Amino acid sequence: MARPPFGKVVVVDLSRNFGKEAALSAGLDFATGDAVIPMDADLQDPPELVPRMIARWLDGVPVVLAVRENRASDGWLKRSTSAAFYAVHNHLADTPLPPNAGDFRLIDRTVADVVRALPERQRFMKGLLSWPGFPSEVLTYTRPARAHGKTKWNYARLMNLAVEGITSFSTAPLRVSTVIGAIFAFISFIYGGFILVRTMVYGVDLPGYASVFVAVVFIGGVQLLSLGILGEYVGRIYMESKRRPVYVVRSVAECPGDPGASTRP
Repeated sequence: MARPPFGKVVVVDLSRNFGKEAALSAGLDFATGDAVIPMDADLQDPPELVPRMIARWLDGVPVVLAVRENRASDGWLKRSTSAAFYAVHNHLADTPLPPNAGDFRLIDRTVADVVRALPERQRFMKGLLSWPGFPSEVLTYTRPARAHGKTKWNYARLMNLAVEGITSFSTAPLRVSTVIGAIFAFISFIYGGFILVRTMVYGVDLPGYASVFVAVVFIGGVQLLSLGILGEYVGRIYMESKRRPVYVVRSVAECPGDPGASTRP
C-alpha cells in the first residue's frame, strides 16, 4: 500500500468524552484537506480501502461510501435490529440512509463544509453526512471481526441512536400518533352510539367490566406512547434551544509529517 498522502497529523484532544457524533463533528471542523475520510480507530474500517476511495474522488465523485457486503461478523439480533432500523428510517425520513454504510466514507471539501454549517447540537452524523445529497458511489468491503476489546455500543445506546436518527430527520412519528388518536376517537364515538342504542332498546346491561378495563388500559397506553413521542421532539427543542457547543477542545497538537508529501486529501 502506498504511503498516506498527508503533510502532517493533528491531534485534537477534547476535554471529555462527548460521544462519537461530537468527535466526528470535531474531526470535520479541524480537517483542512480537499477531502475528508472519517473512520473507526479499531481497524474494522480497513485502511486498504482508502486509496480506492481517493481514486474515485480524483475521478470526480464527491462522496464515496464504504458499504459492508454482509454483516456476518455481527450476531443475529444485531443484524435483525439493524435491518429493521434502516427499513423504518428510510420509510419515514426524507433523507434515506444507504443500508450497511457507516461513517466510513470519503466526502469532498464542498460536502464537508455543508455538513459543518448545519446548526444541530443533537447530531446524527449518518443522516447529516447523507443530507447534502451530492452524487455518491459505493465501494463494498468485508468488515473483519473486532480483534481486541469489546464495543461500548450496547443495545440501549444503539436504540437511543436509532431514535435520534428517526426524530432528527422525520416528523412522521408525530403524524402517526395523531392518526392513531383520530382512529381511536372515531371508534369510541361509534361504539358510544352503539351502547346508547343498545341501552335504549334492551335497558342497562351490567356485564362488561372486563372489556371496559381492557379498552381503558389500551387507550391509556396509546396516550402514553403518543406523549412519549411528543416528549422526544420537545426534548430535542429544549436541547437545541440551550445552544451549548457540541464539544470542548482541551488542546490541539500538530505532529509534523513528511514535508515532501502532498497535502491532499
